[in-house]
Amino acid sequence: MPRGRRLPKRRGAADLFPALLPCIDHNTGLRICRLCLHSELLYARAAQFGWVANIMPSIGHLVPLLVAAGILLAGNGIQGTLVTLRADAEGFSSIAIGLIGTAYFAGFAVSCILTPRLIRSVGHIRVFAALATIAAAGTLSLVLIIDPYVWVAIRFAMGFCFSGLFMVMESWLNASSRNTDRGRVFSIYRLVDLGAVAGTQFLLPLFGIGGFELFAITAIFFSLSLVPVSLADRSSPKPPRQFNFSLKDVWVISPLGCLGCLTLGLTNASFRLIGPLYAERMELDTAQIATFIALNIIGGALLQYPLGYLSDRYDRRWLVIVATLGAAVAGLYLAWVPPGAVNAIYFGAFVFGAFAIPLYSLSVAHANDRAHASQYVQVAAGLLFIYAIGASIGPFVGSLVMEQFGASAFFAYTSLMHASLIFATLIRMVKRPRVSKEARERFAMLLRTSPMIAKLATRNGVPPRT
Repeated sequence: MPRGRRLPKRRGAADLFPALLPCIDHNTGLRICRLCLHSELLYARAAQFGWVANIMPSIGHLVPLLVAAGILLAGNGIQGTLVTLRADAEGFSSIAIGLIGTAYFAGFAVSCILTPRLIRSVGHIRVFAALATIAAAGTLSLVLIIDPYVWVAIRFAMGFCFSGLFMVMESWLNASSRNTDRGRVFSIYRLVDLGAVAGTQFLLPLFGIGGFELFAITAIFFSLSLVPVSLADRSSPKPPRQFNFSLKDVWVISPLGCLGCLTLGLTNASFRLIGPLYAERMELDTAQIATFIALNIIGGALLQYPLGYLSDRYDRRWLVIVATLGAAVAGLYLAWVPPGAVNAIYFGAFVFGAFAIPLYSLSVAHANDRAHASQYVQVAAGLLFIYAIGASIGPFVGSLVMEQFGASAFFAYTSLMHASLIFATLIRMVKRPRVSKEARERFAMLLRTSPMIAKLATRNGVPPRT
């Protein structure tokens, strides 16, 4: 084994890549023989700039939780699309499908209030196991009992379960992360969410929506999420505090933040649950519907940071207007596209997601600009609850519009809601001065999973003004 040249001695090589480089001489740190590094020069340059910091040892104990989160996100990501398409294939009316979507977010909102009490009563692991088991049983029940009223009840329970499951997961990750690691853990969690939700859409054409298989696979996902949580060598952390938020106080802090989250519940949640029905009515097949949903998610991920970067430097309300205008225009475009124009529909879905999805993080960011540091989590919890209220209404209204006026009218409805938000934003800009650049902190993308995501997004122990 050849000797390598000496490396810059900024940190011990024994501390770098301990799992990948077991053949490093732990006394001198001079031997490098792994082909995967390509060259010592590359490694030396990486060490010089600190790019090869000791990453995995500091968050390795969180890997089981992140694996469980990925499995849950995968199952939940596919189930929303599957339920809509299967309900349509079973002959459910558009209004019935909208009610099924509404029930999910109604359960989600209730869980935001009740789950912290459950965790304090019996602990993280027991609550996680109970909710995951109910979610798996509910998934199998959907295919065993084909009835719209039963599906409404089951989806309410599923919404309760998933809000609770993500609250358990995120509070656990938060309690188990060091302050210096939170940004890294949150970034990995975001990547897991993007890959799991977008990737599992392509199970739809692989297994089809007409049989039992995909429901069984989804139930298997939920059951398997118990394995890493149950076997991980970690004790249950301290239960989260009760979120005693006041909607009145949140409104006083930021009326625009409240209106933004309410509008997004009415529109984005409608897209997520009624969008597959729109695509089916626009003559897309199952594989194309999966691509339609995945492109929307990817578009939202790509434009999050450019919009967030600009919002850190200019009045965030202008960025809210820009993103809302982009979503409104994309909605009008999708309302204009004729059935069967697959590539045009793909393009519209991508642009709609690129502008509509970041609006949630921008709205929360604007609200946090007006809040004190001690209020960040309460504001995030209140805004998520307001989003859930809007999401409990949006799918039903969207389905009603589609039932009365056709598939294209669905995006006319979303554009009308976005136009209303632009009008409200302009009014707030007249009534209230902007927050100075010095009073704003860095933007961060937030997921709409549970109120605990605001704590997980903190850096160095200080909640950022996302």
